[in-house]
Amino acid sequence: MKVIPVLVNRDNYSYLLVDEKNKLGVAIDPCEPTKIISAAPKDIQIENVFTTHHHWDHAGGNNQIKELIKGVKIYGGDERIEGITNKLNDGDTIKIGSLTIKTLKAPAHTSGHVLYYVLDEEEPNKSVLFTGDTLFIGGCGRLFEGDPKQMYHALYEIIGKLPEETLVYVGHEYTLNNLKFALTLESDNNDLNSYFKQVEKMVANQQPTVPSTISNEKKINPFMRCHLPSIYNNYLKANPQSQVPPDTIAVLGYIRELKDKF
Repeated sequence: MKVIPVLVNRDNYSYLLVDEKNKLGVAIDPCEPTKIISAAPKDIQIENVFTTHHHWDHAGGNNQIKELIKGVKIYGGDERIEGITNKLNDGDTIKIGSLTIKTLKAPAHTSGHVLYYVLDEEEPNKSVLFTGDTLFIGGCGRLFEGDPKQMYHALYEIIGKLPEETLVYVGHEYTLNNLKFALTLESDNNDLNSYFKQVEKMVANQQPTVPSTISNEKKINPFMRCHLPSIYNNYLKANPQSQVPPDTIAVLGYIRELKDKF
């Protein structure tokens, strides 16, 4: 299993997921289809598209890729996804060559948002997660159609329970700005400070900051650390009458509001 990041639309990530054994390619959120097709090795055949949610910067290339690749299947969890041919429900698995792609429903950013968790029978100890706009490196998506409770469920009860070393591929290159915000909440976090320096160098060298890991996100991402005093003390300062420790969902909602204004 190989993942090729393709930067599109200035700061979006599309991905080409490759089954090298069977020479198959899967396009993830191919907003600009010609770019992802060009990124594919010549011997790789793209037959399937998996879309995380219906927003144009993720699904807006689906009709075009259907024209460019006849018979391509468009998977997704929301009827609003452009060009969708195969609707997925929570827990659905699709087998493509050596790869098994599991759908994890995660409404919050949008009501129909899904994640894709991928396993490879050739590498049983390796797993990959495509998070769209639910989880970013050092951040999470805006709550356009959902609420903090749904985002908490997605981050803590779905993503947070996957294997720690799962490789995380996100929907946008927002990492540097996300980490700047995280430092306003948790300036003494040594893991965060060290990672911020790494990311600064990567961005300066025009390198993609993906992938992260779930283990890394639990160390540096404030939205996955709302249960810790170093994060929830920010909430307590603004809400001194709150119980201690405060409700984790309320903390997540509070720092999401702060991020919206950052």
